[in-house]
Amino acid sequence: MGNSLKAIVAFVPSNKCQKYLLEDLEEMPVDKMVDLSGRQLRRLPLHICSFRELVKLYLSDNNLNHLPPELEQLQNLQILALDFNNFKALPLVVCTLKQLCILYLGNNKLCSLPLELRLLQNLKTLWIESNCLQYLPEVVCELSLLKTLHAGSNALRTLPPQLQCLQELRTIWLSGNLLSDFPPVLLNMPFLEVIDVDRNSIRFFPSLAHLPGLKLVIYDHNPCSNAPKVAKGVRRVGRWSEETPEPRKRSGAVIDITLDEKPLLPPAAKTKPE
Repeated sequence: MGNSLKAIVAFVPSNKCQKYLLEDLEEMPVDKMVDLSGRQLRRLPLHICSFRELVKLYLSDNNLNHLPPELEQLQNLQILALDFNNFKALPLVVCTLKQLCILYLGNNKLCSLPLELRLLQNLKTLWIESNCLQYLPEVVCELSLLKTLHAGSNALRTLPPQLQCLQELRTIWLSGNLLSDFPPVLLNMPFLEVIDVDRNSIRFFPSLAHLPGLKLVIYDHNPCSNAPKVAKGVRRVGRWSEETPEPRKRSGAVIDITLDEKPLLPPAAKTKPE
């Protein structure tokens, strides 16, 4: 079915049209996964909420801005993808899904996150990139099992000191924000393995050599005058990353690491969900 036809049918709320969009998905798949990405959906079909054993639900790249309260029935759900939609606020029903391990909220219009998010104490991966966040909501610091936080492409200028309470956090992506200083709280998180502050406004980097868990720091595209010092074996991606922190000229140009060397992030909208 073409995307244009899907978009037209999506405006018609009849059950027949909804079934057409769902391509006759009437029973829960054996693998306990439903992928409705890119279906031009404007509302979640209620019968999906009857699949009580569902473990993975992908709703990426639709036109959703709310979710039905019946979603609470999916208490076995571990992965929920809501990225590339039109959410201005996270539906509170999401916070009732206490088995969630991975939550994709990127590329929406979120300016904050509800305090009820703290109920998701099994959450290990949170994607909130490409939203309208001017600050990192402190409720994120209450997700004690969080291992990966993707908060790039927002308008963050700093990070809350409470972030250091996340002792399971290993990877933090902050690319494309408004950081003018390297966040001091990250200096107190020795368990971090990956720090990405690419494409910010950081002019000076403190030493990161004291962080024993660090494996990779990405600091390219900052107006910095130095590279961060790191311990032996830690990879740096940015200007002078193969040099000492002092810039060195070669053929009249400062050495740069190209963006191609930056590790690729997993796509937000997966064609083959994992």
